[in-house]
Amino acid sequence: MVDKKVIVIFGATGGQGGGLANAILDDPNSEFSVRAVTRYLNSEKAQSLKQKGAEIVNGDIDDPASLQRALQGAYGAYFVTFFWDHFSPEREKSEAKSMAAAAMEANLKHVIWSTLEDTRLYIPLSDERMPTLMEKYKVPHFDAKGESDKFFTEAGVPTTFLLTSFYWDNFINFGMGPKLSEGGKYAITLPMGDKKLPGIAVQDIGKCAYGIFKSPEEFIGKRVGIAGGHLTGAEMARSLGKALSLDVEYNKVPFDVYRSFGFPGADDLGNMFQFNHDFADTFIGTRSIDLSKKLNPELKTFEMWLEENAERIPME
Repeated sequence: MVDKKVIVIFGATGGQGGGLANAILDDPNSEFSVRAVTRYLNSEKAQSLKQKGAEIVNGDIDDPASLQRALQGAYGAYFVTFFWDHFSPEREKSEAKSMAAAAMEANLKHVIWSTLEDTRLYIPLSDERMPTLMEKYKVPHFDAKGESDKFFTEAGVPTTFLLTSFYWDNFINFGMGPKLSEGGKYAITLPMGDKKLPGIAVQDIGKCAYGIFKSPEEFIGKRVGIAGGHLTGAEMARSLGKALSLDVEYNKVPFDVYRSFGFPGADDLGNMFQFNHDFADTFIGTRSIDLSKKLNPELKTFEMWLEENAERIPME
């Protein structure tokens, strides 16, 4: 039997990495095997992957030595960072730099780097239409990833730069689901006006990544944007209402109001939505539903995602 090519997956017990790990493991004809990197070897998700055939190894993206160990003998890797664990763009850039260096040292043949736009290329720090945050950023969790693209390019690592979209899973995990207003109606609140927002089921990000790994000659060196749908706030509200059997309205608040909500990262997300709104044509144009469907024939629409997940959305 020919040895399979090892794909090292960071964040393998999370949404993106888990989607990729399961896509490979669920394909009996895959040319790849999974090496899942986690800090928690005995977690339920890690053990589930192990039972399906994954190799589970201990590793920490903040530890360059453990990165190098995890990548030894591998064909490729999926790299993702976790900004919302620490809210530090500087830490995220340091992690990405270490990832790129370790990938070069391991002589990997194909890397996928889960990234986003550096919004400062569109709206410079001097532009007062959007507040500057942490003195260096407009949208910190975007900008740190976008700025880190250079580490992979400068290291000469064969990389596909995967541009993700708004997670529909945020309606479950990030407190963005419908909330009951003082008037007794449910509403979702987004500062997107009437502009469309690219969105995707987080598991589909990993499945699209699998499609990229299967076609290296087509995607190495490319920037690939993915989405399962391009929807307005009103369209999302209607679909949520239908799935939940409720009347759900769309509360389109101004950017400054959203930034003022006070939860951790509200200013960052307010700026993100403003960027998505102000540069909607470019942001949407970068994220092709047709290409996403080609990479992942099982790509879910928002309605399909809701069929499976509506009951998991917290109602407040």
